[in-house]
Amino acid sequence: MNEHITAAEYREYLRTGKLPGSPKKSKYKNNRTERDGKVYASKREAERHTELKLLQQARAIALFFEQVPFHLPGGLVYIADFVVLHLDGSYIVEDAKGFQTDVYKIKKKLMKETFQIEVREV
Repeated sequence: MNEHITAAEYREYLRTGKLPGSPKKSKYKNNRTERDGKVYASKREAERHTELKLLQQARAIALFFEQVPFHLPGGLVYIADFVVLHLDGSYIVEDAKGFQTDVYKIKKKLMKETFQIEVREV
């Protein structure tokens, strides 16, 4: 296939080493993944969704929720990837993390201090 670019696009390529419109690489090397008609921020998150779905079908957990917001002091919002409800009524807040950003660390600490909830990385 013959690809034509404009002079401006060529100058941009010389300046940045990338063609305009080429997909931007993820800062944390995560790959958006689609599963069951939903787009997940990472392959790890999509795989965890599949695991939780199987656990629910096997009746090992009661149910699970995705992208659950928690309102924190200072107007911050932490959005948990998953909240898993066990058969005994207890629950776990999970985050599919590959890299812990400084913002995530602060929000995780605020979750513990505000709600006494320990966020588990999966």
